[in-house]
Amino acid sequence: MRAESVPEPTLRRLPSYYHYLVRLREKGQEMISAAQIGEDLGVHHTQVRKDLAVTGSQGKPKVGHRVEDLIVSIENFLNWNNVTDAFLVGAGHLGTALLGYAGFERAGVKIVAAFDASAKMVGKKIQGVSVLPMEKFPDLARRMHIGIGILTVPAEVAQEVAEMMVGCGVQAIWNFAPIVLDLPDEVIVENVALYSSIGVLSRKLSVHRKSLLATATPPNS
Repeated sequence: MRAESVPEPTLRRLPSYYHYLVRLREKGQEMISAAQIGEDLGVHHTQVRKDLAVTGSQGKPKVGHRVEDLIVSIENFLNWNNVTDAFLVGAGHLGTALLGYAGFERAGVKIVAAFDASAKMVGKKIQGVSVLPMEKFPDLARRMHIGIGILTVPAEVAQEVAEMMVGCGVQAIWNFAPIVLDLPDEVIVENVALYSSIGVLSRKLSVHRKSLLATATPPNS
């Protein structure tokens, strides 16, 4: 199945399956059924089967899937077994946190350099990654054929930096800035909506607390 024909919800569920399966492997479990995956992860078993089918993995009736085979199939499908170099722009608090996360390489992305406009940040090493001045980005990105740009800059400069990335050959941008980028259609943009996510969480917490309060308060007699 062509990658572009795979529904995005499926692409977003596959990493959840992967991490679940890795935990099973660590516990020594060798076989798993789609029904069990669905029950444990809260996804209908027919959807689990459809999702796993796009990776090319075929289970056996009444037997299920080999855990190891599923892990390898998902890794291959998501291209996690081929590491792609990335540049990060914006080495502030969020950028520093991302540089310190070791899980990216397991997902096929290696941040090889960071860039920042602040003289206070330039020259530092964060988790072994050098922070370089912005003026070095274009030449290095072209020479190293960087495919992924990670954007952790303020909203007011995000569009300008994204355009610079694209002009240097970056084909995919992981955008943490709270702004919708206006870029050519051929550029892949994945927006991480931190503000939206925390807003949803905060609202749900508020409703939950009101519900508990209403339940705990005895009605007037």
